[in-house]
Amino acid sequence: MARSPAVPASLVVQTSYLGDVILTTPLLAELAERGPVDVVTTPAGAAILAHHPAVRTIISYDKRGDRRGLTGLWKTGRRLRNNYRTAFLAQGSMRSAALAVLAGCPERVGFSTSAGRSLYTRSVQYRPDRHHAERLWLLAAPSDSVEPPARARQPSLHPGSDDTDAVDRLLAAAGYGGEALVAIAPGSAWATKRWPYYPALTRLLLGRWRVAIVGGRDDEGRAAEILTAAGRARAGVIDATGRLAPLATAALLRRCVALVGNDSAPQHLASAVGTPTVTVYGPTVPEFGFGPLAPSHATAGLSHLDCRPCDRHGPRRCPLGHWRCMRDLSVQEIEQLVARMTSPSHLS
Repeated sequence: MARSPAVPASLVVQTSYLGDVILTTPLLAELAERGPVDVVTTPAGAAILAHHPAVRTIISYDKRGDRRGLTGLWKTGRRLRNNYRTAFLAQGSMRSAALAVLAGCPERVGFSTSAGRSLYTRSVQYRPDRHHAERLWLLAAPSDSVEPPARARQPSLHPGSDDTDAVDRLLAAAGYGGEALVAIAPGSAWATKRWPYYPALTRLLLGRWRVAIVGGRDDEGRAAEILTAAGRARAGVIDATGRLAPLATAALLRRCVALVGNDSAPQHLASAVGTPTVTVYGPTVPEFGFGPLAPSHATAGLSHLDCRPCDRHGPRRCPLGHWRCMRDLSVQEIEQLVARMTSPSHLS
């Protein structure tokens, strides 16, 4: 009996921000139904995709470290040479497209608006009216006219036992006894996307819940400000900033009744594990396609400001100097949204 030919593996190139990597998981799940899927991503992306059942092999590409520049690009491309038929360019730079060419992929699929589109063999319409998870899923669709199914809006992550063990140790050290936890994520890579009132919000939340602060090492200073503002109630705050890897942070968020954060990666971590979210929007808006996807979520933003939105990512500084999109969002408004997200009707 003749042996069936092996199904060729798909190559997905996603070397953008951590949130983008998380939003790529519906595409990975779709491709995995057809055959093996390998992913080229950053070291941070490689860590967040660890244990993901849709991914066969993760190729860590440190484009700003030991694989930077043309030499690093060439070495990575040669490593991948002639192993794939189709590359899906979830990150649309010319560098990513060149990597697919160097890898010898005869088919290269990406968005028609991407910088690397001149090297694509098939361009997919970029749909500004769709969530980015759906846009990425459409890279695997047979045509632009396909309607994305519900699963295209379902990011997923799979923390391992090492991640849950790290969370257990952190909570035990904080004297956690199983109380209801609300997480806050005060950071963002973009300064104008950081709502300034998390210390005051934490004081209000501590009247009902224990609070866990999540984020990376860059957020440790903001966590210190929150702890100082908590005063005598600071024992109710669990500072996880810089203490957990992103996938372990997802494991912690899974134990929380809600997350309050900015338009940044933690809301996507929460969406991927099904934790209700309250997202504070300033210079950006959910309509850009990067809004929360948790089954239960709420967003806050000042719709009456003519200057908003002012940037797709969030500028370094407010172009008009007043930063009202964040300064005018009150603590009470956000606390009320948290109360709504954690009410029995939402949690049941």
